[in-house]
Amino acid sequence: MSGITPDTGSQPHVPVLLEEVLTALSPRPGDVIVDATFGAGGYTRALLDAGAVVHGFDRDPTAIEAVHANRQAWPELDGEEPRLVLHPRRFSEMVESMTEAGVTRVDGVVMDIGVSSMQLDQAERGFAFSLDGPLDMRMSREGESAADFVNTADEGVIADVLYQYGEERQSRRVARAIVAARPLETTGELANVVRKALGYKPHMPKDPATRSFQAIRIHVNGELDELAAGLGAAEELLGEGGKLAVVSFHSLEDRMVKRFLRDASNSGAAPSRHMPDVRDASRPVFEKPARAVRAGEAEISRNPRARSAVLRSAVRTSAPARPASERIFA
Repeated sequence: MSGITPDTGSQPHVPVLLEEVLTALSPRPGDVIVDATFGAGGYTRALLDAGAVVHGFDRDPTAIEAVHANRQAWPELDGEEPRLVLHPRRFSEMVESMTEAGVTRVDGVVMDIGVSSMQLDQAERGFAFSLDGPLDMRMSREGESAADFVNTADEGVIADVLYQYGEERQSRRVARAIVAARPLETTGELANVVRKALGYKPHMPKDPATRSFQAIRIHVNGELDELAAGLGAAEELLGEGGKLAVVSFHSLEDRMVKRFLRDASNSGAAPSRHMPDVRDASRPVFEKPARAVRAGEAEISRNPRARSAVLRSAVRTSAPARPASERIFA
């Protein structure tokens, strides 16, 4: 969600929980680490400085193009054995892409879930209602856009998306207002429709359009399905002693990560004493997860976007990866 500014090399995009992520990954020279959400390269830069070899994934072509346009900031791309390898792909494709690169085991995986600062700060990407722009929200710039969705989906489908992914309690009222206001072409238009439907007043502490924008973005990009597949891919790639660190910014994502790690480590609550315990304690694929970490007040004051960040991490055991059908996320 952060990193080096592509054109200048300055650092307005500050990596969230950077020191805590580095502590969780404890990179050593020569370690092979996957930065599953490269963004502007904040985590990657720190990992490279620690001597690691980094494979950076990003489905947003803009992020990859920015690196190649500023190669002098990334000397690790060059040489007979480059220490930075970029993969313009979704992180759910980690296993396939790393295999193609000749790597079958890695020492660490870091994931920073959600929209990046660069995407939020570019009005033309249509992620933020604070900057009026085309209603897009596509991370990969391919497929259905947010405008396509709100202008063509059935009212019931829109309501379900707002409720499931945005936890919008008045999802049906908002969906009805969206359908009545079609066509919607800009982020400002959509935000105003949502605000009017929910009776927003300027003095309110939180803009109610936040929930709807979040829900539509998650839907358009298939973010929760992508997260589930990415966590499974990390389980397959990490070798014994390998470390997984996941930073999330939304309760739905954090719950998925928490449930995945609890199940993978057999560290969840035991079932009722009246029910048989069918957990297989002999095959945990991760050690007991570390305690969740949140940003301190000093970091939040420097970077308000860190306020909702949660870091969860765990260490891979020697047990074989589980079949996808056995992984639990909810």
